[in-house]
Parts: sequence; structure tokens; C-alpha cells
Amino acid sequence: MDSRKYTIFRRLIQSNIEKSLFIGKAVILYGARQTGKTTLVKTIAANYSGSRYLNCDEPDVRRALTDKTSTELSGYISGSKLVILDEAQRVKNIGLTLKLMVDNFPKVQILATGSSSFDLSNKIVEPLTGRAFEFFLPPLSVWETGIADPLEINRSIETRLIYGLYPEIVAKPSQKEQLLKLIFKNYLYKDVLEYQGIKNPDLLEKLLTALALQIGQEVSFTELAATLGVDKTTVSTYIRILEQAFIIFRLPPLARNLRKEISKSRKIYFWDVGVRNAVVNNFNPLELRNDTGYLWENFLIAERAKVNSFKNKSPNRYFWRTWDQKEIDYIEEARGMFNAFEIKWKTGRAAEPKDWKKNYTDSSWKIVNRDNYLKDFIAK
Repeated sequence: MDSRKYTIFRRLIQSNIEKSLFIGKAVILYGARQTGKTTLVKTIAANYSGSRYLNCDEPDVRRALTDKTSTELSGYISGSKLVILDEAQRVKNIGLTLKLMVDNFPKVQILATGSSSFDLSNKIVEPLTGRAFEFFLPPLSVWETGIADPLEINRSIETRLIYGLYPEIVAKPSQKEQLLKLIFKNYLYKDVLEYQGIKNPDLLEKLLTALALQIGQEVSFTELAATLGVDKTTVSTYIRILEQAFIIFRLPPLARNLRKEISKSRKIYFWDVGVRNAVVNNFNPLELRNDTGYLWENFLIAERAKVNSFKNKSPNRYFWRTWDQKEIDYIEEARGMFNAFEIKWKTGRAAEPKDWKKNYTDSSWKIVNRDNYLKDFIAK
């Protein structure tokens, strides 16, 4: 482990990955750079003798894995029990290579990571259909920071809302602003620009800034296109790329029963609010901000997604609003039931929208605030 490595955090997804090993399928671990993929796979590999780690950022490793026959691959991985291909999307035609490994070396477990799903998925999905388990590693959750006491977690919440939960940020708090800017500019942003469809870096940066300024609000691709001076298709394409680079994710509207429900907008959130703040270069304390409520909403919805992933849950996710401004921040649908949550930074009362209660009878509704979020919204 080189000198740049930092504190090893126990990741909750580790046990899920380990349960998927050595049952005849490859395991693919997605996630943005710097979220801890390398540390995690090396931690897993330490439990098995005969492990081999291959860094696909290295040119010689890429050459050894590109367009090879099964015989050639056999010579390269011979004697290994577990083979790790880190940043596998860097290898040309990696999907075919992985398919050959899975089909021809059933006793060798392949564990591949990729920091950009637009590369890795496009080159893997078809060749590996039915041959791989996929996992996603986001930045740390509040349960993975090494702090178990809810009181201490609450005491750190302002720092988390400003600087986020990338492992290195949590491990080196004295350098958090400098490191966060480095993560954004030198890793996440450059990864996106490597995608062959990005022809206008300035447009991408302006779009990302516009999205950062609209977290928690409904986003219109048409309005974004008009603001940026491009067509709607370009905006949609670039947003999709940002999603596939694990920088943002979206929530669609729920529209089932009422004509007056909105049905065509969407909300866009960041996987890490620290990255969001780096995009707009705003690290002011909460008392000096006018976006605290939106940061809190983004933070909790991302945390909920992490916890659901750890629990192997994948509910449909929505927000809800009517044309007369009745709204609910976050809704999950599972097994025909809707669980609705109104997210509040400031404690206080709120009423369940009558239209929601009337038209979604098989549903629940709850306020989530600083007093109950750990127990009622992101319990691990």
C-alpha cells in the first residue's frame, strides 16, 4: 500500500460482495474514482491466498488483456484464485476479455472495478449477460465513517453537508477543502471528459454548475438548453453522461391518479454534496447559506440510496407535486406500497397533503428531520 493511502473504512457492502464470490460469476464494482474501490477490493483480496491485483491504468496490463485468446489469458492469470482488474474500463474490449475468463477459467474468481459506467457498462453488459453480479460503491455513508454514536454523527452533520463524505475528506479533515477541489477537478471531471462524446468541456462545466444551483428543485431540460444556448438533446446527453460517471442521479415525478399531477419534470441530485459545493465553490458555514434546506434534502436522499443498496433493496423512487403546489420530497414504491417522506431541516409541524392521502390510500407519510433521520430514514 503506497504512502498516499489513508484510513481504511469498513464498507457495509463488503459482505454482499463476498457472498457473491466463487459461485461461477464475475463481480463488477462500479463507483466514481476516490470512493474507495481499490481499498475495498484489496481488503477482500487479503482474505484469499492466490490473489492477483492488476491495475488497468498501467499500459503493460492493458496490453496484456487486450484482444487476447483464452490460451494467452491462461498464461497471464495461471495459478491465481482471485484476479482483480482495477479500473477495467481502461482495457479495450474488456467485456470480451472478461467473458473469456469467466467461461474458460471457472475456478478463477474475477473481480473488476470501473469508475465510469459509460465505458465499463457499454463494453461489458452484452458479453457478460448472465455472467456477472454488479455492485455500486458510492462515497461513505454516515455509518461508515467510524462514528457509531448517533450523538456524534449529529455533531458532525454540518461538516458533512458542506464537505461531503469522500473517504479522503473524512480521513484528512484539516485538508478537506483542498482535497475536495482536487477530487472534483482531477478525477471526476477529467473522467467525464475522457468520454468520446464530450466535445465541449466549457458547456459541460456550465451545465454542471447550473445543476448544482438547482438541487432539490425541478429541472427543465428545455430551460437549461435555452440558458446554455444548445439543443435539448445535447443537454439530455450530457446529463446522462454525468449520471453514468456517478456524479449525479435523478428522481422522476410520481404521476398515477391525478390529472393535475406534474409528469414531465425531474429533480437532479449529487451523489456527494461536498462535490456539489466544490462545483459552485461555496464552502460557507450553514448560517451564511441560503441553500441549507436543499443540501439537507440532497444529503438525505443520497444516504437513503446508500442504505438501500447495502440492504439489497431497489425500490422505485419519486418526488410528487401537483400544479397547485402540493408536494412531497421523496417517495419509495415497493410491493405496491408508497412510502412518502417530507424532508425538513428546521423542526416543526407539517400536514400530509390531502390530495396525496385521498388518492394514494395504500401509502404512508412521514416528516424526516434532524431529530429522527437516523432512526426513521437511514437506519442501517
